[in-house]
Amino acid sequence: MNTSETPADLVAAEDVLLFVNASITATGQREFRSDAVGQQLSLDFLHAYVRVNYRRVYASSLALDINDHNAVRIVLGLLETSGEASAEERRTEGRLIAARLALLPPQRVYRLFGEVRRAGINNRRTRAIMRDWLAARPDLGHDAVKYRGGVKTAARHIHLRCPEGAEPLAEVGAFLFRPGRLPRYEHRLLDAWRRAHYEQGAVAELPFTVAEGFAARHGMKREVFLKRAAPRMTRLERLRTHSVTQRPEIDLTAMPLTRLALYVLSLPFEQRAARRTELTGALRTAARRAAGGHAGSWGRVHAVLDDSFSSSGSGQKRRRPLAVALACHHLLEALAAPGAYRGLWTSGRGDALLVRPWGPTPLGMRVLDALEPGPGGAAPDRLVIVSDGWDNAPAGLAGEVLRVWRKRLDPGRRTAVVHVNPVYDADGFDVRRLAAGVPTAGIRDAEDLPALVEIARFAEGRTGAAELHAYLDRRVALFLGEKETVS
Repeated sequence: MNTSETPADLVAAEDVLLFVNASITATGQREFRSDAVGQQLSLDFLHAYVRVNYRRVYASSLALDINDHNAVRIVLGLLETSGEASAEERRTEGRLIAARLALLPPQRVYRLFGEVRRAGINNRRTRAIMRDWLAARPDLGHDAVKYRGGVKTAARHIHLRCPEGAEPLAEVGAFLFRPGRLPRYEHRLLDAWRRAHYEQGAVAELPFTVAEGFAARHGMKREVFLKRAAPRMTRLERLRTHSVTQRPEIDLTAMPLTRLALYVLSLPFEQRAARRTELTGALRTAARRAAGGHAGSWGRVHAVLDDSFSSSGSGQKRRRPLAVALACHHLLEALAAPGAYRGLWTSGRGDALLVRPWGPTPLGMRVLDALEPGPGGAAPDRLVIVSDGWDNAPAGLAGEVLRVWRKRLDPGRRTAVVHVNPVYDADGFDVRRLAAGVPTAGIRDAEDLPALVEIARFAEGRTGAAELHAYLDRRVALFLGEKETVS
């Protein structure tokens, strides 16, 4: 750590890490130990505090692996308070906002535009950002059908010019603001929407979420409708309707790792056991894809994985903490050297595919087991703990074990220890930590684990504000550079 840094610098670094952890894990939804109201109030305070005191960091967070909920909140906060930024800050913020909007799901962006309109944010920069995003959409006619209210709100807010005639934008304008004026549309989806009001055959041509309403209106049987709509369904829509169709038409190997883990945990134990080869193979394929160039580079890796009852999550985030642990289990196996991975579940189970939320959280006992030397008498190169941090059997043992290990048995830090936590603690404005000397980072998706391990090192106290800001600057430069290359 730089000895020239003042206590204020150290506090600033802690504040930044606290906000980054919250932006990765918190979504304003109910968690196992806190309700939605507490989550929202905690996030409201954090966003306001960091935006006012560290505006540059607040904007830079858009370049990190934060979740979509907080990315939208940051964009809205920056647009609402653009008068508080300098001209140079506004230029950088505009580029970051544009780059982040390009990565967000379109439905979230349209909801954001609705919030912008309700908040009365109508300056030139905001209109330019909205206009550029709409202009970059690959098919605005598709958006007009699937997100009609959102497109209409955005077009009104920026005064989008929709001239008369047969141009694509003119047809979208007629569809949104002058319905029924044209006898037919040249755009395939716009005309399918028109015909679907009286022609059952046109329903299957529409996006699935729009077609569902027309199918109910025409009284179509659910099974028949799903069969016809299957070719135009997205991967998530296929997952949502899989239990109804009972047809294994999902390419599991193409799914993101954490999403796949959620799907696996949603299956009954009988199905998991019967499809063991398929599901395990898909998880390992997704893990190797997520590991990328880091595969096999982490040496000997031992992991402590939390499958206690609290990993069941909440009604809004069902089994999310357990899914992150399951996904991390397979990702760490891919990151470790061949045959050099050992995963320990808090329940003591040895079959990762059949894990379920159950029992207390004996993290301390499992950490002791994980620190034992592996084959050949060598200690692990890395110990990764995936848990919400509520060590309660007995309470506090994990933190004490790690303290003694670091102070007495491994002062040279031969074993790198990191704790990743998928649950935001609203009362503490951060993710819960096991011990002061254990680097902790929030995690939303297991795929972000390699990047989060790099962030977590700033929480050890051996690096300060200067190094942290340099890291953020590198991430911003990489983020904006990648977007410029794509465009």
